[in-house]
Amino acid sequence: MPAEAQAWYDRRRAVSEAVVTRAASARAADARNAAAAAATAFVTWSETPPASRVALLDRAAGIMTERAGEIVAIAADELGAAADWVQFNVRIAARMLRQTADLAAALQAEEQVTDAGILRRRPAGVILGIAPWNAAVTLGTRAVAAPLACGNTVVLKGSELCPKTHEWIADVINSAGLPDGVLNYITNAPDHAEEVVEALVAHPAVRRVNFTGSTRVGREIAVRAARHLKPCLLELSGKGTMIVLADADIDLAATAAAHGSFFNQGQICMSTERVIVDESVADRFVARLRAETNDLRGGAAGPAPLGALVSPSAAVRLRAMIDDALAKGAEIVVGGDFSGGGLQPTVLDRIAPGMRLYDEEAFGPVCGIIRVGDREEALAIANDTDFGLVASVFSRDETGALDLLRQIETGIGHVNGSTVFDDPGMPFGGVKASGYGRFGGVEALREFTDCQWIAIHDSAGAAAPRPTPSTEREEIQ
Repeated sequence: MPAEAQAWYDRRRAVSEAVVTRAASARAADARNAAAAAATAFVTWSETPPASRVALLDRAAGIMTERAGEIVAIAADELGAAADWVQFNVRIAARMLRQTADLAAALQAEEQVTDAGILRRRPAGVILGIAPWNAAVTLGTRAVAAPLACGNTVVLKGSELCPKTHEWIADVINSAGLPDGVLNYITNAPDHAEEVVEALVAHPAVRRVNFTGSTRVGREIAVRAARHLKPCLLELSGKGTMIVLADADIDLAATAAAHGSFFNQGQICMSTERVIVDESVADRFVARLRAETNDLRGGAAGPAPLGALVSPSAAVRLRAMIDDALAKGAEIVVGGDFSGGGLQPTVLDRIAPGMRLYDEEAFGPVCGIIRVGDREEALAIANDTDFGLVASVFSRDETGALDLLRQIETGIGHVNGSTVFDDPGMPFGGVKASGYGRFGGVEALREFTDCQWIAIHDSAGAAAPRPTPSTEREEIQ
């Protein structure tokens, strides 16, 4: 939506400070206008048959794929993102749009007619989606796809760091034929974020909030939403954990660790930050991971396959975390140097409690190795964190690996696979300080619809048969 005051802000390239995007700088009045437009459109969109809604989203998936070249260039300018990473995002986002057909089928299957009446799920209303910059295409699409398929209308608030990237998503989906007001896009200058979010959360038409981002900001969103009794779906910070047991395939584990730690410069909520390795195979694993990492390069220009860090300040913060670990006994295996506008992929051995890299989310190309004596110690270390988004276990004993994963406090687990993996048809979310609620799969129905019970009474005013007193007592017990 155009900003009422016709104000703008500049998004500058991280390395050169050149202006790459001039975006609308919305204020509270613009936020209220966007919510009002969505509320008006909800009346018709919520009554549109689910099959018709998902047909439009399927069409949007095709358009997104056809126009992928546009977003590769846009994201490279705004974020320094590598082409492979952006194309990967587009593929996942298109799958998200297409898999909303499963939601439509599940929505119809949820309706039940029983002796007690009708049980159904209905669209919640206007959904506020707040998307991050790091996997901008995937996560921006995720913020809107399931809500739209469920019959809600949406206000998408783009990231201040990639306003044009997120605008592209809204443009693609709207170009598939969505009626006016169904999907609204709004941007704001960084200084006005708090004002805009408060206006949107407080608006009476907004019934749900979904937010993907840091735990720090997620807590603030949750407090604001609770004040207005608005349910939240929060997908927050992670500290991806990989466990390499004594019987693991070391080559496979090292390849997965490099992928999980350094894809998109480690700027993924699922990135592998802690590798917990059995001492008996630790030296072999470290040597193999060093070999995997040696030729990886990050940077904003040239053939750097990992892309760039989002800002020079991110590199400075990461280097401070590395220096803290080195001062407390950690050892650099590879990397740690500044070049190409950021920090090069870094592996540190002998990370231990008390180091910042042990406790804090790095969100960059830094992998910390923690050596343990046995699987019991590995489990204790895996759960010794505030976060609980994703973990993986490497072992030739798949049954034993699965048993270990069941004991790890995490929303997502993998056996012999990278922590960086997503299937749009599966529920995605974490526990503890990694948030609550789930994107993906039929779990999204619970997040973006309300359950309604309709009791049908006869002409005398009597309701459907009720449970007998003995049945009631049994049910209460």
